[in-house]
Parts: sequence; structure tokens; C-alpha cells
Amino acid sequence: MRVIAGTYRSRILKSLDSKSLRPTSDRLRETLFNILSPNIVGTHFVDLFAGTGAVGIEALSRGARDVLFVENHAPAAKLIQQNLHSLNIRKGATVLTMDATRALEKIQHRQNDRAFAYDYIFLDPPYAAAEEYQRVMNFLSAAPFVSPDTIVIAEHRAKFALPEKFSTLERVRILKQGDASLSFYRRTPL
Repeated sequence: MRVIAGTYRSRILKSLDSKSLRPTSDRLRETLFNILSPNIVGTHFVDLFAGTGAVGIEALSRGARDVLFVENHAPAAKLIQQNLHSLNIRKGATVLTMDATRALEKIQHRQNDRAFAYDYIFLDPPYAAAEEYQRVMNFLSAAPFVSPDTIVIAEHRAKFALPEKFSTLERVRILKQGDASLSFYRRTPL
């Protein structure tokens, strides 16, 4: 696994020897960031269920201002820290070792006192944990840090169809590549 483009282009990222970790493929990451790249510089990005951190690191490599990595599995969170350290990324990266919903609640609690919205929120729960999509997307649909300009991107199995709508989040695009899909959502006015 490697960084596709930007400041850290072609740098190798470590992964865990674990069947529970399924990193986003280089090809799918490249496709995702080809879509996002015209607007990624200076953005605030969240990588939920971050695994190796490859998606968030790609965002930093391409110019994101900051990335919040959320990973519940302690060895994977440690791996993200190691990958950031090996690339000498000292600023703009925060790793939270906790459940995605707890992390989102923590973000919401911190954001209640000021107007702030993330530009991109990427989530890639384990494919076997289908209920995580519902739980996280429903939370994001009401979160104050998700604006009409925020793009929420869910990676999922191509054969697993996510709903077109989660309350105020409506799918605006779906991209299928091999056995994986990316569903793009935006908040619609109430």
C-alpha cells in the first residue's frame, strides 16, 4: 500500500497482518481523490474507521489542512501513528482511538460553542458491520459539524446497497469499482 499522489507520493504505508482490517485499495483511493482533488487543498477531513490511515494520509498528501483519524481498534490506531511518524507528519493530524459514534459525540460536544463544519467525512466500516453505516449516517444527518457543503463519502461492498437517503443526507453520486462502491452524500435543506 502506498500514497498515490501529492507531497508523500509513492511512500509506502504499513498495514497490519489482520483479516479484520481491509484497507481501501490503491486504485479506489486514486479514483476517490481524482474526484476530490480539485477542492481538497485547505480542507478539514475526517477519516472514520480509519484502519491504516491511508485515506486520511492521502488527503494530507494532497493538501488537506487537517485530518481527524478515528479508529476503535488500538493496534490499528497505533499503526496510523506509525504511518504518520514515518512520513514525518507532525501537524494537521489527530488520531482518536475510540468508537466512531463516541468520537462523533465528542466532536459535536466540542463544536457546540462555535460554527464549524468539516468539508469531507469518509467512512469505511468493516463490511460485516452493516449496522454501523446506519448508526453513523443517522448521527451525521443531524450533526452541527455537517453543513450543506460537507460531502460524506461511504465506502461499501458493491452488492450492499446503501439507502439513497439518511434523514437530511441524500446520495448525490455512486461510484462502483470492482467489488467496492463509494456513495457520496450531501445534506439537503429541511
